[in-house]
Amino acid sequence: MSRTAFVAAWMLGMAIAASAAPIPLQRGVGVHEWLNWSPVEDDGSYRWPPYRSEQEWRAGDRPITDWPDGDAFARIRSMGFDFVRLSVDPGPLLASKGARRQQALDILSAAVERITSAGLKVVFDLHGVTQVPAYSMEMIYDGAESEGVANYREMVVAVATMLARVGTDKVALEPYNEPAYYPCDSSGSDDWQRIMADTVRDIRAVSSELTIVATGACGGSIAGLVNLTPGFDDPNVYYSFHMYEPHSFTHQRSDGTGAFASGLPWPADSSTPEKVTETLKAQMDAAGLSPVEQVMNMVAAREAIARYFEQNWGPSQLEASFRQAVDWAEAHSIPGRRLFMGEFGVILMSADGRMGAFDADRQRYIEAVRQQAERFAIPWSVWEFANPHGMSLILPDGPPVADAGLVRALGLASQ
Repeated sequence: MSRTAFVAAWMLGMAIAASAAPIPLQRGVGVHEWLNWSPVEDDGSYRWPPYRSEQEWRAGDRPITDWPDGDAFARIRSMGFDFVRLSVDPGPLLASKGARRQQALDILSAAVERITSAGLKVVFDLHGVTQVPAYSMEMIYDGAESEGVANYREMVVAVATMLARVGTDKVALEPYNEPAYYPCDSSGSDDWQRIMADTVRDIRAVSSELTIVATGACGGSIAGLVNLTPGFDDPNVYYSFHMYEPHSFTHQRSDGTGAFASGLPWPADSSTPEKVTETLKAQMDAAGLSPVEQVMNMVAAREAIARYFEQNWGPSQLEASFRQAVDWAEAHSIPGRRLFMGEFGVILMSADGRMGAFDADRQRYIEAVRQQAERFAIPWSVWEFANPHGMSLILPDGPPVADAGLVRALGLASQ
């Protein structure tokens, strides 16, 4: 190659790199109950063909007749969302090869095209679950050179190939959800760094244009993100973190059966430990707990309540958390718009008061987190569209209508 031709090729490559960008994302919602937890047979193997149909998903927690006429994904689009973060159980893909794997990939390809036909983009989230232990996320925790990691990466390549065919202008691939390599500071191993870098290279061997969502370790937290060295970066990569800080507020629930752990306020200084304790006692009275049961419950609850108020969580701590992610991106010359808040949410208080936050506190937190993300131009995806577990855009009982207060907190159009 002549010097002139070399320079021309180099300039063309630079121009392509400069114009490259991930698919544009702004406001998204997780869809977790459709293609995750793929049904299993009595012997513990995956039902085949795998995955639930859309009708099975919608009828899973309420009568299918409760759903209004029309397209559920068109409704999502009309509310102001521009993408869906689609959680997919990788288990059936890991458990199959050849024609059987292709059958599973064809089902997933059709699901993605089903969503994109409604005008939504898709973040395809490989979201490992525990129901079939051999294909849970435990398979990747024996180190970067383990057989489990090799098998998982090979599966990711198959998914990337499928998604590239669907259209790199419509989809992004998130190969890992909340990886649990700990600790995530410099005293830990570099296994997660190597796994993430190697996986990005695997995907890039398939497509230079497919948007990738990379993540740090430590459960996909900001702490894990800022410990990641993005030496594998290119203009088509987003960097994910999940915002459940403080976890003591977003996930108010007890490990004990039937115990009460609820009612912490947002922000902390909007109430007092005494008020929270008083409310908790009233809820236990209403539930008919005996004096002995109440005393036992309050022993654990008082410690958690005291700790929450001592930390005094509020807007300044929330901003500091986002600043960690933004400062990390700036230090690595990554635009803030290539950060990605892949999950955030708050458990709504249950009807019996045993767990969750009061609705007003939940709405204030959701709005504050959303506003922080938008302040830094970070795309976000709220957890989750429709489920009965207390963290849902759609009301859990009766006709599946959107929670109006949550919609407002997200800055979206009411339905």
